[in-house]
Amino acid sequence: MDKIKINMYAGGLNVKGQGVGSAFYEQTGLVSEIPEFEMTINKKHKNKFDIRHVHTVNPNFFFVQNKKRINVCYVHFVPDINDGSLKMNKLFFSIYKRYVLKFYRKADEVVVVNPYFIKDLLNIGIPEDRVTYIPNYVSKENFHVLDENTILKKREEYGLTKEDYVVLGVGQTQTRKGIIDFCKVAEMNPHMKFIWAGGFSFGKITAGYDEIKKLIDNPPKNMTFLGIIDRSKMNALYNLSDVLFLPSFQELFPMTLLECINTEKPFVVRDLDLYKDIFLSPYIVGTNNEEFSGLLNRLKDDEVFLQQAQQYSIDIQHFYSKEHVKELWRKYYLRIYDKYPTKTLAHKKTKK
Repeated sequence: MDKIKINMYAGGLNVKGQGVGSAFYEQTGLVSEIPEFEMTINKKHKNKFDIRHVHTVNPNFFFVQNKKRINVCYVHFVPDINDGSLKMNKLFFSIYKRYVLKFYRKADEVVVVNPYFIKDLLNIGIPEDRVTYIPNYVSKENFHVLDENTILKKREEYGLTKEDYVVLGVGQTQTRKGIIDFCKVAEMNPHMKFIWAGGFSFGKITAGYDEIKKLIDNPPKNMTFLGIIDRSKMNALYNLSDVLFLPSFQELFPMTLLECINTEKPFVVRDLDLYKDIFLSPYIVGTNNEEFSGLLNRLKDDEVFLQQAQQYSIDIQHFYSKEHVKELWRKYYLRIYDKYPTKTLAHKKTKK
């Protein structure tokens, strides 16, 4: 059999600090290694491919999907969540929501990065046999454990000492990321250093922009806002930190957690339902700032608890390993290729 031709479609990849962009590059890099497939990105001549896999809901990609080929849509979010990221009036959000849901319904198949979204897709009329869950993945070539000497040098670059206890926060500076609580916990723990990597990827239309901008301009004395950091520098940040603290109120599929566990660092998150679906091993959760503060101090002072938390990260790694996720994608594309035989290029050749 000839190689199955897959074209990936994605827009907005030049907007830094977005998890969707990170997920795109990781997924396409993974698929490009599978010998049964010939993969391209954002190529024209849409009917020269067996499978058209759309990663972002750009309007021009809506028309890429037609009945001639197999159309796959990646679901990184459901619209109800996005209203916690951007400031939208009710009318615009209503139109936007209808558009996105129509985009998903138009596809032959949808892939969710989090099983938490499946019930929402079933509720809008997408049949269950057209919905597949495949988790995100982060390459160990990009995110891995660094040696102690390298970590000390990286700490010096950021004005940190070997003795500093460093709490890292990562994500766009928006309300749903829990950045205000992150600052409050920093104020509760002046004996620790708190740093936040991320910025306003969408400028002033970001939800909570005015309040967060005030915090950035006048942060707690023991906290530093680094702004948007290039992804190539993030591995060093995870390694030089003692713990990742992510007090988000809403998440889609936090790539930062996958990046963190590859460095075997512990992490603390808010108790959200979606984590129960994506983490099949134990993990450390809190529900309020007092609990977060207590957990961070316990990780700092209790060696046994720290080792347990580090093991949690190692255990979670196994499900999100390169080999496991690559095999999921290989089986998926082969399955849907066989599911829609009349939409393949081989069928077109046979008809001739």
